[in-house]
Amino acid sequence: MARLMLPALTVMFALPAAAMLWQGKDFTRIFAAVAAPSDLLQGCGDVPEAVALAEELRDRALRIERYMEALDLRKADLVQADSTLRERLTELRAQKGSVTARRDGATEAVRNDIDRLIAVYDQMKPAEAAAILTNLPADFAAEILMRVQPETGARIIAAVEPRQAALLTAQMGARSVRNP
Repeated sequence: MARLMLPALTVMFALPAAAMLWQGKDFTRIFAAVAAPSDLLQGCGDVPEAVALAEELRDRALRIERYMEALDLRKADLVQADSTLRERLTELRAQKGSVTARRDGATEAVRNDIDRLIAVYDQMKPAEAAAILTNLPADFAAEILMRVQPETGARIIAAVEPRQAALLTAQMGARSVRNP
C-alpha cells in the first residue's frame, strides 16, 4: 500500500506543475509573497520571535523580487545581444560574399594577364624570349617556361646559356614538387 502512495502523490503534484508549464504560466507570481507583513503579525505583535521572522520573510521576499527583476533585465540584455550578434553575423556574411566575389574577380584578372603574357612568349622567337627570361627572377622565368607550349619552352631553354638553363630547369622541377 505504501508503495502505491508515492507514485500517486508524485502524479498528483507533477500533473498540475506540468499543466502550468505547458500553458506557459508565470511562476514568479506563485513564489511572490502573498501576505503583507502586517497580516502575518496579526495577533502576534507582542512576540519578538514572530516579529523577527516576519521581517526576515519580508526581506527575503524583497530580495527574491529584486533577483527576479535582475533576471528579467539580464534576459532582456541577452535578447538584445542575440539580436545584435545576428545582425552583425548577417553583415559579416554579406561582406564575406563581396570580398570573395572581388577576390575571385581579381584572381580571374590575374589569370587573364598571365595567359596573355604566356601567349606573348609563345609568339616570340626562342632567342629573344631566352634573352628576356635570363633577366627575370628565376622563379618567375620558370613559371613562364612551365606555362608556354612545350615545344616553345624547349626552344627557349635551348637558346639560354647552359648554366642559366640548368638553374631554370631546377626551378621548374622544384615548382612541380612544391605544387603537385
